[in-house]
Amino acid sequence: MKKKVLILLLVPIFVLGLSLNVGAEPLPEFEMMTTTEDYDPVRYEAAFMIQENLEELGIMVDVQPTEFSTLIETFYDEQDFEITISGWSGRIDRLDPQHFLGTLHSGQTDLSGNNPGGYENDRVDELFEAQEREFDPETRQEYVFEIQDIAVSEQPKNVLFYRDEVPAYNQETFTGFEPMAGEGIYTEWLPFDAEPLTDDLTLTIGTSQEPDNINPLDSTTVWGWKFMRMYYDKLVRLTPDVEPEPWAAESVENIDDHTIEVVLRDDMYFHDGEPVTVEDVKFSYDYYVEQDFAYFRPFYEPLDYVEIVDDNTLHFVLEEPVGNFIDVTMSQIPILPQHEWEDIEVADDLGPDEIPTVASGPMQFEEFESGEFKSLSRYDDHFAADDVDIEGIDFIIYADAEGVFTGLITEEVDMNAWRLEPGHIDLAEEEEHLQLVEVPDFGYYHMTYNLRVEPFDDVDFRRAIAHAVDKDTIIEVLLDGLGEPGNSVIAPANPAWHNPNVEDFDFDLDLAREKLEEAGYYMEDGRLHFPEE
Repeated sequence: MKKKVLILLLVPIFVLGLSLNVGAEPLPEFEMMTTTEDYDPVRYEAAFMIQENLEELGIMVDVQPTEFSTLIETFYDEQDFEITISGWSGRIDRLDPQHFLGTLHSGQTDLSGNNPGGYENDRVDELFEAQEREFDPETRQEYVFEIQDIAVSEQPKNVLFYRDEVPAYNQETFTGFEPMAGEGIYTEWLPFDAEPLTDDLTLTIGTSQEPDNINPLDSTTVWGWKFMRMYYDKLVRLTPDVEPEPWAAESVENIDDHTIEVVLRDDMYFHDGEPVTVEDVKFSYDYYVEQDFAYFRPFYEPLDYVEIVDDNTLHFVLEEPVGNFIDVTMSQIPILPQHEWEDIEVADDLGPDEIPTVASGPMQFEEFESGEFKSLSRYDDHFAADDVDIEGIDFIIYADAEGVFTGLITEEVDMNAWRLEPGHIDLAEEEEHLQLVEVPDFGYYHMTYNLRVEPFDDVDFRRAIAHAVDKDTIIEVLLDGLGEPGNSVIAPANPAWHNPNVEDFDFDLDLAREKLEEAGYYMEDGRLHFPEE
């Protein structure tokens, strides 16, 4: 009898012991990828600031400074990450909200897609597809604002800050630059803007950033495209006022809700002397669809097919009416020479020496030595060559921002490709030969979580740790006030589409602890633990 009683007494204790241990393990240590200090000291320092605050909450983080191209490959192409601090640059085409909203669409979650964190929300998908089909600006704005409300509330990424662009140029060697928001002076129009003031007709640009590659079917960084857009032409270019200007196209016209008619210029040639034809244009769009280049998928996804009407005319037939196809897609898809690409079955498998560089733009490719040098020359047979006063553009690739700044001071370069670091700005203002330019950015820097990894799949956890990021200190200390705290993927510098009323997540570690406790997480031995089951 005593044995039976003993067993009965032990059973509840054993069951209680199980209940205490189920789901009660501590959160593992997470890796946070960021750039190296040389590449971007602001992102580097911000990572350690965030690490310190997360560890106050019992969340252990190992900051991993990573060479930029490796970071991009790991983040986008492999999606092998837990937390990544990265950024989206503001290019003129991105003033339309399509691109940045696409980083929240479930159709971009596959490898190399623009939504590497794996965020999926049916309502966001529905609104995204509705806004791209909407022609009425006010109705489209309602959709765009609602997407921002949902995304900020669910925090699949924490938008950290928007950073002002402050480039400089040597005003004794060149003039004529027209700054653009989000781009500074290194814009698509640079070959047409730059006016030499001396007999040296080659513009030299200093940069610590270089292309991930120069394959138009594989490059996923702004630095790849900022270089390639100098020598590739598109059907349309966007003016500094964000108006679509027919470029390779003589005219572009909506002939009904589903059909856009393009008349191609008849005075265009590739850099090898071959004429640019409607067959090349059709091939280019078909090839992007066939290769399924995820980075450009939001651009070509609305397209049903391209039809050649005659020797100079094509019809772009859309599956659904899309209000921004001309502005966004036709200003981004480069025209490829069919005779160079048609026998390449898998474009993203090309090695560096196998990538065709023949294009039809106002500049032509000369050289790219990774880590050292890039070079372009004027293409004299381009239809707009008479408007280009420079003979070439040389890029010197430095190891870090300090090297670029030294190049500006010593007049080794005429301008920098990106912004000056905050510590360099006051020094540059003391140099008589340098002219500084300041423009707001509509790109953004973000901390993105891999939502396939626990507990980042928990929206309550993400909302709680949003209070652990001290954005004001990042702006005031790391950026010297040259920026704004972030919230939405659409920046305040884009007022037509930025939702000013999204939810705020003020820096408050006590509130973060409270929210974590409400979600079932608890602290033990200095480590945050998963909720008990």
